[in-house]
Amino acid sequence: MKLNKGILFVLLGAGCFGFTPIFAKLGFSYGYSLGEITIVQMIISSLLLWSFTLLKRSSFKGLNKKNILQIMITGCFVGLTSIFYYGSMQYLPASLAIVLMFQFVWIGIILEWIFTKIKPSPTTLLSIILILIGVFFASDIANGDIQGLPVKGFVFGILSAFTYAGFIFFSGKIAVHVDAWTRSSFMVTGSTILVLILFMRDIPTVLPLEKNLLTTAVGVSLFGAVLPPLFYAVGAPLVSGGIANILTSIELPIAILSASLILSETVTPLQWLGTAIILAAIALNELGANYFKSKRMVRDEEEIKRA
Repeated sequence: MKLNKGILFVLLGAGCFGFTPIFAKLGFSYGYSLGEITIVQMIISSLLLWSFTLLKRSSFKGLNKKNILQIMITGCFVGLTSIFYYGSMQYLPASLAIVLMFQFVWIGIILEWIFTKIKPSPTTLLSIILILIGVFFASDIANGDIQGLPVKGFVFGILSAFTYAGFIFFSGKIAVHVDAWTRSSFMVTGSTILVLILFMRDIPTVLPLEKNLLTTAVGVSLFGAVLPPLFYAVGAPLVSGGIANILTSIELPIAILSASLILSETVTPLQWLGTAIILAAIALNELGANYFKSKRMVRDEEEIKRA
């Protein structure tokens, strides 16, 4: 039951994150800078999360100076992912930026291998391969021309993959006993402080706050910084880091669907094929893991009976 709940909340967090390219592209079309969008996004995120936390009277039990700092540092990965991901979309097509960010799948598995010494199972490895194949088709990169595109965009895209994988991994390890609302609030606080420091020069340009900037920031705030950390804070501790990384690949199908339905972008048959492959890979990983677990249990029971 705990595993099912963990899977559900991780999927919800990833699904929310899939809507952020829509609002980011909207903000850039209005002429706002990366710093302006990210600053307002994080401030709104902090206000919303702390308001919910205090109104809900969430528990602060289990907090101390050490883990508060750890939680806030983990939250910095959220801000960095937003900066690098949106920054990549400034220079590259959104589909290519998503492909680069989706390298977090294998990066996350490596992180778990390094920090927990848990080797990925054959089923997990096969699922990862299928996901990467699906990502290739779903991004429509096969029909795109990447020559002449700024190197800066590729660097930002890869960096977003590392920070996203880091966030998913550490959010399931740091202060998992602390209330999810309280934990998420401190995470976004750490992210906000980091963003304000990095984009200090952009702070004066944010005021007076314009309606279009506010609309954009609210969208990326809810779907990029408020809901995902909250859902991950609940779900990530209930599943392994490797499974969490694979589950979060649902973000790509959501991004494609939202682009098709909301932005009226054309989605090719290859993109839908890639989406189907990704979903099949997720199902394979979960069903395969349960299958082998059942086989082991049956084998152990037979050995006990023989003994």
